[in-house]
Amino acid sequence: MGELYQSGSIIIRFYVNDHLPPHFHILTPDDEALVEIATLRLLAGALPGKIEREALAWAAENRAAVAAEWNRTNARFPIA
Repeated sequence: MGELYQSGSIIIRFYVNDHLPPHFHILTPDDEALVEIATLRLLAGALPGKIEREALAWAAENRAAVAAEWNRTNARFPIA
């Protein structure tokens, strides 16, 4: 399991050998969402607005690190 980012109660995490499309998980103590890396669109789950905005802003600013962590934890489905 790859934890890439944590700020307060927000965690961005990747799971090894996860399914397509390439995505990451945003976790809080009460919520979870899956976010597609290519579009930064929520695929499943829901988050409070402030948490969603903060996590997606971080992911947008750190796209290279997000893609690299997906490729590290999910080498069978690399992002080109």
